[in-house]
Amino acid sequence: MRRGQSGVALITVLLVVAVVTIVCAGLIIRQQLAIRSSANQLHVRQAWHYALGGERLAEAVLRRDLRQGGENTREPVDHLGEAWARPMTPFKLDDGGELRVRIEDPSGRFNLNGLVRKRKVKPDSVKQFRRLLATLGMKEEIVQGLPDRLADWLDADQNPQGEQGAEDNQYLLEAPAYRAANRSFKDVSELRLLKLSEADYRRLLPFVSALPEDAPLNVNTASVPVLAAMFEIDPGQAENIVDARGREGFQSKDDFTKHLTQLGSKTGNVSYTVGTRYFQVISEVSLGDRRQVLVSTLQRGKDGKIRVMARDMGQGGLPIPSTGGDDWKKDER
Repeated sequence: MRRGQSGVALITVLLVVAVVTIVCAGLIIRQQLAIRSSANQLHVRQAWHYALGGERLAEAVLRRDLRQGGENTREPVDHLGEAWARPMTPFKLDDGGELRVRIEDPSGRFNLNGLVRKRKVKPDSVKQFRRLLATLGMKEEIVQGLPDRLADWLDADQNPQGEQGAEDNQYLLEAPAYRAANRSFKDVSELRLLKLSEADYRRLLPFVSALPEDAPLNVNTASVPVLAAMFEIDPGQAENIVDARGREGFQSKDDFTKHLTQLGSKTGNVSYTVGTRYFQVISEVSLGDRRQVLVSTLQRGKDGKIRVMARDMGQGGLPIPSTGGDDWKKDER
């Protein structure tokens, strides 16, 4: 009898030890997860503040650029030979990470919001966008259909443009269903909602922007395809313009107009300038096994004051910028 009781007691002790071991193991695992979660949150906050530091650095560079060019200049000049447009050396961080910052001029791209004026479609701008798509070698169905769908996305009515336009009646059939925005783009990523494949979106991305509809084109930073599309010239003539502006850019609108006239073309109704009010700052932080990208849209006034118009944390890394040369041909279909 005593032997049986001893056996039961032993089994009970073993069960207690097993239960305690399991509970302790669970507590240790939870503690490790909590520590890891806290470390990840710390890295996220650190990366965010480092990215904001990159934004502040860009603001300082842009203020200095304006001072060097003369704040009281009637026609500020911004070109690709200036300090803000040059690649910055990556900054090593105390935590073993790295911060990379680049400043771009979205005013040198085709402004998608420029297809409308006071929420009404501008036919000439639709034609310019169609020429840009054709210059980039996009498929014919995209060349013909995307400008109409974009115009419908931006205008105020529910009347489809052309044969391939689309309003609510089309988008409500999608899964999931959605409606046309009938307002300006807040970000170029909205193009994905216009039945554009990811590959075609990536192809178009370096050449388009989503600025206020009245933002003029900066001919000093515009690429060959954009110049060709906006001023209705062939890519060869656009390359001639890029060569003529050189590293210092056109110093006035008259300089550009004279050169365009020599090519047998006119500025037409294109709103253009040789400077810019808007800049895009890409700050990429690598910290541990985490990478965080902040894309900031800045507006610089003539008085040197800089206003942050938007911040986006959902972008990819630093893409290869679209230059004024013939890099755009590499992916041409």
